[in-house]
Amino acid sequence: MNQKIPFVLLYLCSFAISAQSLSYVDQAVLFSTESNFGTGRYVGMSGAFGALGNDMSAVDINPAGLAVYNRGEFSTTFTYRDTNIKSSFYGNDINNQDDYFRFSQIGGLNSWDSFGNPDIYKFAFGFNYSVVNHYNNNYVVQGNSGIPEYPDDPDFNFDDDPNNDINYINVDDQYFYNYTSGINDKFNFSFATLYKEIVYLGASMAFHHINFYQNTVFEESSNDGEGNTMDVRNVEYLSTYASGFNFGLGIIVTPAEGLRLGASYQSPIWYNLSERFERRTTYLFNGEVDPDPDYPLPNYYDYKITTPGKFTGSIAYVFGQHGLLSLDYIYQDYKKTKLSPSSNFIDENQDLSTGLRSTNSFKIGTEWKFNMISLRGGYRIIQSPYRDSSTEYDNKGYSLGLGIKFSRRFGLDFAYDNSSYQDEYRFLTAAGTDPAQLEFTNNRFTSSLVFSF
Repeated sequence: MNQKIPFVLLYLCSFAISAQSLSYVDQAVLFSTESNFGTGRYVGMSGAFGALGNDMSAVDINPAGLAVYNRGEFSTTFTYRDTNIKSSFYGNDINNQDDYFRFSQIGGLNSWDSFGNPDIYKFAFGFNYSVVNHYNNNYVVQGNSGIPEYPDDPDFNFDDDPNNDINYINVDDQYFYNYTSGINDKFNFSFATLYKEIVYLGASMAFHHINFYQNTVFEESSNDGEGNTMDVRNVEYLSTYASGFNFGLGIIVTPAEGLRLGASYQSPIWYNLSERFERRTTYLFNGEVDPDPDYPLPNYYDYKITTPGKFTGSIAYVFGQHGLLSLDYIYQDYKKTKLSPSSNFIDENQDLSTGLRSTNSFKIGTEWKFNMISLRGGYRIIQSPYRDSSTEYDNKGYSLGLGIKFSRRFGLDFAYDNSSYQDEYRFLTAAGTDPAQLEFTNNRFTSSLVFSF
C-alpha cells in the first residue's frame, strides 16, 4: 500500500511534508537534487567547469572535458562537513549542530595521442566514483502550537456516542525529532576525443546508488481540562534503497585563443526503488501506558522515479598559464519528475507537475596561478524547484580554494565551501498549525590528492 501524504515544500536535505516521514513526492524531489561534492579544485571554484575539463569531477558535468587532459591522472578526495540547523517553532528557537566526515571521490583517466586519422588528435577514457548527495542530518523542534495533533482518546472515542468522548484539547508541549542518514553516489565511465584541435567531444554513462534512512519521533502532551492527561509518542522509520542509470553527452569548442564554449546534456536518471516503512504509536493516560499500542505491520513497496534531465551551457576564458574565469548556466525542468507505475501515483504526479517549475541556476569560478600555488574562488545560486518558493529557499554558496603543485606528478588541493538556505517542515497535520521554520548553514572542507603520470 502506498503512503498517501499531500505535497508541500521540500528542499535538499530538509523535508517539508504534512506527516512525519517523507512522502513519495518528497523522495522524488530529494533524489533529483545534487550537492557541490567533488575534487578540491572543483569545489574551490563552485563547480563552474562545464567548458574547462581537466578535472575528474568536471567530467560529471561535461564528458568532453576528459580530452583536455594531455596525460593520465588519478585523484582521491575526502570531505568534512559542519552543519548548523536552527529550528523555530511558535517562538522557541533551537540550534542543532553536527559534523560529518567521509570519503567522497576517487577516479582516474588515461589519454592517448591518436594515430592513423589526421583529424582525430586524442582519445581519453576515465572512471570516477563520486558522492552526489550526503543525507546525514538531524535536528529537534520543540514548542506549543496550542492545537492538538491527537485530540481524542482512541480507547474511548470509538463509537457514535458523544457522551463518552474524552477530548484532550489543551496542549502542554509538542516535540519533534528528525534524523536522516545515507548517501546518493555514482560510478561514471567517460570517453572523449579531440577533433582537429578545436572540438572536444565526449560521452558518459553513470550507475547510481541510493541508500536513505529516516527516523522521526513526535511527542505530544495534552489534557482535557478536567484532570485527565494523555501523552502520545509516534515513531516512524523509513528505509529506501535505489539503483539507477543515466548517460551524458558533451562538447567543448575553442573558437579563439583562450576562449572556450561548452554545452552538455545529462539524461534523466531512471531509478528503481524499494522501501520499508514502519510506524509505532504509544499512549500514556494519566501516566499509565496503554496496554494496546498501535503497531501496524511494516509496509514494503517497490516503485520507480524518473528525474529531470539537465542542460548546461558554459563559457570560460583561459589567460594562458596565469589564470581563468568560468561561468556555467544550468537548466532543469523539474515538472518532468515522474513516479511510476503511473496508475499508482496519479495524485503524486499531478502534484509534481503543478507544484514544481523549471529552474535556472548559475555557477561562476576563477583560478589564478603563482608558480606552484593556485588560488581559487567561486559563487553559485541553485534555484529552488518549487513553483511558489521565494529566493530565500534558493541554495546560495561561495567557495575558496588552494592548490599546491609539489612536482609535475603530485599535488594537493584544498577547498572551503559555505552554503545557506531557509526551509520549513510541516510535521503537524492539524488545521491551523504552522510549520517549523528551519535555517541551514553548511561549512564544508575538502581535500584532494592528485597524481599525474
